[in-house]
Amino acid sequence: MEQAIVYGNKNIPMIHDNILILISLLVAVFLLVIAANKLGIPYPLFLVIGGLLISFIPGIPDFRISPDLVFLIFLPPLLYEAAWYTSWSNFWKRRKVIGMLGFGMVIFTSCLVAVVSTSLIPGFTLALGFLLGGIISPPDAVAATSVLKTLNVPKSAMTILEGESLINDASSLIVFRFALAAVISGTFVFQDATIDFFVVTLMGIVIGLALANCIYVLHRWFTIHASMDAALTLVAPYLMYMLAEHFHYSGVMAVVSGGLFLSYRSHEIFNYRARLQTISVWSTVAFMLNGLVFILIGLQLRLITEGLGDYSLMEAIKYGLLISVLIIIIRLGLVFPLSYLPLWMRGKKNKEASPRWQNIFIIGWTGMRGVVSLASALSIPVMLNDTEAFPQRNLILFITFTTILITLVLQGITLPLVIKWLNIKDETGAVTLEEQQSQISLHLKKRSLNLLKENLQQTPELENNDLAVNLKKQLESDVNISKQKLFCFECREVEKGEVLVYKNLQRKLIADQRKALYDFRKSGKFEDEMLRKQEEQLDLDEAKLS
Repeated sequence: MEQAIVYGNKNIPMIHDNILILISLLVAVFLLVIAANKLGIPYPLFLVIGGLLISFIPGIPDFRISPDLVFLIFLPPLLYEAAWYTSWSNFWKRRKVIGMLGFGMVIFTSCLVAVVSTSLIPGFTLALGFLLGGIISPPDAVAATSVLKTLNVPKSAMTILEGESLINDASSLIVFRFALAAVISGTFVFQDATIDFFVVTLMGIVIGLALANCIYVLHRWFTIHASMDAALTLVAPYLMYMLAEHFHYSGVMAVVSGGLFLSYRSHEIFNYRARLQTISVWSTVAFMLNGLVFILIGLQLRLITEGLGDYSLMEAIKYGLLISVLIIIIRLGLVFPLSYLPLWMRGKKNKEASPRWQNIFIIGWTGMRGVVSLASALSIPVMLNDTEAFPQRNLILFITFTTILITLVLQGITLPLVIKWLNIKDETGAVTLEEQQSQISLHLKKRSLNLLKENLQQTPELENNDLAVNLKKQLESDVNISKQKLFCFECREVEKGEVLVYKNLQRKLIADQRKALYDFRKSGKFEDEMLRKQEEQLDLDEAKLS
């Protein structure tokens, strides 16, 4: 069986050696993430730089990534997780802009990169240019969400970026496949490629939705406990991806469409215990996969540099820098017309407010490339046929890596400064997320209180039930607290005072209760199982304050 990671220049046959490599990489990821947190740098950027520096340490073995490892092991769950946490209502609301960027941006970028690289690089054909364009055209979903989640980016811009990064992988991989076939066969028919493009995309969506409905049925009627639900969510993206790819359709679109469908229906299939356990499992899995992806990207540079062959390092760096600057300029130049085009097409009847140019600029600047680009480049065959090497393969690999490094480091590190410089605000003027949370909480508590009062009036035995009466008093108290919090949010000066003091008081009370649980555990007065259940409740109460 072919090994996914090759250690040095020979395959490692023993499974415990592969596990040792994996554990070593994870330890390196944990240490680099700790350092990134101390320095205030987004950890994906620090992992790439850390992997890059580690690769040049004398005695460090070579880590060769198999494209199958990325496309089959890493990509499905990471795309599924990104789709799961994408709001379907926001996605659908901005579907035209997302479609323009996810498909239009990729196609435009691929064409422009093809034309420029053909004239810039000696011996580069148009087919090779399209191949390079398909590889480096899509911003990476993992990189974008990992960097942006720690920054104060408007929700509308985040929705567009997340939605774009979900579907542009599919369009870029399709362009890549057609370009690769053109290089190998020497022929390219535009009409056939266009038809195949739509068929591959639409059939990927159909397969994803069909499997998502089957998984929905399993979740709703056949799973018997939370662990089974969590395990099924881990299996789902692999099923969608592999089935679609088996029939030569888009596995990416299958995972994205299936993930969006199941996320939208999750309230129907999960109880509270399954939901909490699934969130915890996916949080851990996504962190580990993200970490491994970015550090493996950094570890590839030395291998790619050694394989340049006929090109000198300076020539390769020159081409890599020029192409990197080109795709940054292309994105910044195209993002404005592609973002405003859906509004212009609807004419004067459009009542939707135009997005602020600052927010569109942020969308344009957030064009970081990542693991999909690297995996696509690595999947280029070494030999064109039995006797001829694939033309310019090593140079394409180096340009791809340079593009990933430049966009991740340059754009990722400068993004907080750009946001501050542009004074980014949400164009909708919407209330803060915490204020929305308080509004939702108040509405739910009022609803429960009204229902409880109706039951107390209609059910005689509840009138003398002390527990029911106390529940009514507790809900009334909760309603009053929620109203007071909303009042504090409206009075912005008070918000920083009363709400923070209230939260700090709650945290002190919870901390004191934890000490009591610790004393109970030492005394052996109560069963550990009951103490753990109470501790879970305190965890939930404390999470509400975050």
